Amino acid sequence: MPRGVLHEREGRTKFRLRTAAPSAALAGFVEYHWIVSWDLDEPFAQRVVPHPNVHLVFEPDGALVHGVHLGLFERRLVGRERAIGVRFHPGGFRPWLGGRVADLTDRTLAAGELFGFEGAEKAVLDAADDAGLVAEVEALLLPRLPAPDPAVERVRELVGRIQSDLSLTRVDHLARTSGLTVRALQRLFNDYVGVGPKWVIRRHRLHEAAARADAGGPVDWAALAAELGYSDQAHFTREFTATIGTSPARYAAG
Repeated sequence: MPRGVLHEREGRTKFRLRTAAPSAALAGFVEYHWIVSWDLDEPFAQRVVPHPNVHLVFEPDGALVHGVHLGLFERRLVGRERAIGVRFHPGGFRPWLGGRVADLTDRTLAAGELFGFEGAEKAVLDAADDAGLVAEVEALLLPRLPAPDPAVERVRELVGRIQSDLSLTRVDHLARTSGLTVRALQRLFNDYVGVGPKWVIRRHRLHEAAARADAGGPVDWAALAAELGYSDQAHFTREFTATIGTSPARYAAG
């Protein structure tokens, strides 16, 4: 289960989530396709702590583009349905949008208006299997493939650096190691990712904390707070509680 899916052990009992790699032509823009299916008599609300990625989602109610959500994202599941999503790399949606990705932040838009599908997206979920779903989605995207943008790869590298190095906790440190000024880094992230580098750093720390809690077993919260670069455990607890909606200890207890 990808990081950010809260209480993932319970989620595994409610829905099936699969991923598929994009075709070579889309790989520079798209991280992966994801497919989720469920068969539930009673409604279930799955909460997710979003990543700095834009998603194009095809579901029974239509095709939607989700910008980066700053708070929790909640999806209510009921009945027997499925959906397929395209998770763009951080920065990977900028060439498709042709404008600042920050303009999509905390917004959900009809995909047909942005891509000009003209109703063709309605046939995607008629595919017989997962491979068919991916093929239908890519058949819509490939004719609309934008020109390569070198800045996308640069942004991917910077976000990847944040996500692979827990010691990177300050924007000025990222700026120094990237050769950019803090101001230039902030402009680049707002233009291509939709949020600033500070938000990406803070969100990655919360993903790490939630993953440790979901792993089961005791957690030394003071030590984890120090490892994640918080000034103290109280600061870490406040930020976790404000985002997740409950304290780290209560979340770990289920």
